[in-house]
Amino acid sequence: MDVRNRNRVTVSGKADGPVVMLAHGFGCDQNMWRLVVPALERDFRVVLFDHVGAGRSDLSAWNEERYTSLGGYADDVLEICHELDVRPVFVGHSVSATVGVLAASREPERFAGLVLLTPSPCYIDDPATGYRGGFSAEDIDELLESLESNYLGWSAAMAPVIMGNPERPELGEELTNSFCRTDPKIARVFARATFLSDNRDDLAGVRVPTLIAQCSQDAIAPREVGEFVHAQIDGSELVTLTATGHCPQLSAPEATASAIASFAAGAVR
Repeated sequence: MDVRNRNRVTVSGKADGPVVMLAHGFGCDQNMWRLVVPALERDFRVVLFDHVGAGRSDLSAWNEERYTSLGGYADDVLEICHELDVRPVFVGHSVSATVGVLAASREPERFAGLVLLTPSPCYIDDPATGYRGGFSAEDIDELLESLESNYLGWSAAMAPVIMGNPERPELGEELTNSFCRTDPKIARVFARATFLSDNRDDLAGVRVPTLIAQCSQDAIAPREVGEFVHAQIDGSELVTLTATGHCPQLSAPEATASAIASFAAGAVR
């Protein structure tokens, strides 16, 4: 298997520098990191990739059995690390934060650290434990039903909500277009893996330095989620970016790049 081509792996930046690997979230691709990459390339070797089914990945490599759970994506991350023979600080945005948690729990020696950017180990509220994920079970059922019945319409409606910057409509339009480039069948499977997974118990298995970076206002991952993740991962750090929405790499790229660089520099000493 050609792992580099499968995930359209690209490497840039300081050739002998410590490695930072950036993983995009649902409905996106590696282009979503373009505003933070230049700041990181000065001091780090930057690894970008597309999840299978996204961007310019090899669509023939996608199969429902492998990618019906987030574990399949974690397997891909580990295969990329082995292929490149790197020990990166892994930066996972949104659902990819959980992918990073799963990968690092399986092979902690393969990672210098984790940056969990706007993470959510479970999007559904759990009244029994007091956990607030931000959505009721009914909310998620409606979201998935809408996505499955009219993916393009769902994309146009949800992207501005996810982006959370009404004063910058171009960001919502960019996310809408990114969603719409994804094959609806692949999007449906990835959406179910994203929004129905409950990986709260996996957080305690993280044994590498970890930074949780949340936004000051985020309709998808409220601040209670970041605080929960921080409490579950021993020794983790929590920072709140002065950013609105779920995609600070676009809405607040300077603050996002600074948080990643500062943590990564310490993690690889």
